[in-house]
Parts: sequence; C-alpha cells; structure tokens
Amino acid sequence: MKETENIFITLINQHKAIIHKISKMYMNGAEEQRDLFQEIVFQLWKAYPTFKGKAKFTTWMYRVCLNTALIYFKKDHRKVDKTPLDENIDIIDANESAEKEEKLAYLYTAVQELNVIEKALIFLFLENQSHREIAENLGISEVNARVKLNRTKEKLQFIIKKNGYEF
Repeated sequence: MKETENIFITLINQHKAIIHKISKMYMNGAEEQRDLFQEIVFQLWKAYPTFKGKAKFTTWMYRVCLNTALIYFKKDHRKVDKTPLDENIDIIDANESAEKEEKLAYLYTAVQELNVIEKALIFLFLENQSHREIAENLGISEVNARVKLNRTKEKLQFIIKKNGYEF
C-alpha cells in the first residue's frame, strides 16, 4: 500500500498544475480553490485503483479532475467532506512572475463568466489538447468539440474586451 501511495503522490506532484488550473477556473476565492484542489486529489486517490494504464495517466486525470470540478461546482460545496492534503503535495507554485500572475488573474476572472462546460473546453484547450482529445475527455463528438470550443473562445474574447482587460 505504501508503494502505491508513493507512486500516486509522485504522479500528483508531477501533474499538480492541472489541478491548480481547474481549481482556478471553477472557483473564485483562494479558499474555495484550495477546497476544490483537495476534493480533486481525494477523488483521484479514490479512483486511482481503477486506473489500468490503458490511456495516459494525464488523460485519465483530466477526466477525473473535470468530472469532480463539475460535480463540485453544481453541489453546495460547503457540504463536501474536506480531507486534508498530504504535506508532500505543494499547493502554490512560487515560480510565477507577478506580471504573469496578473494576466492569469484577468483570464481566470473572465473564465468565471463562462458556464461549466465552456470552462472545461477552455481548460483543455489551454492544456494543448487536440479536438479529438477534448472530445474524448468530455464525451462529445470531435465536430461538436470543435464548434463549442470556437464559440467559447469567441465568448471569452468578448468578455475580456468587455471588462477592459489588457493582454
């Protein structure tokens, strides 16, 4: 069991940026983001025994993370069991510059105006997922993913311009 835990912690540490991004996209405040981060890690741990290695770990992780975020967002997240994180998992990535942080803050603020599916589309797009991979992760057709993504990018551009954000 300890070996499984170590492998899991190593994988989470390698890919924790995915969880950070999803948390920022779906929650506004830092505390809510930390809560969602914890819930995602908890759900990943619960689902880890089902990971069979047929797909890349990150593909499986995207699906679990997005499903958790969607469910968490729809529920009254104050009722979620808040299991503490293992101390070996960093929550804050201190290597980002202030300017980059400011631009990211504008982006995440604009993303908050999108619906939950649009947030998932933008997240996967920002993760350089192909239309096929986006479709697989969301359980939709590739054509549908392409159309929805284009509409969502246009909507996000409009929100950014409307709010006067500078990029």
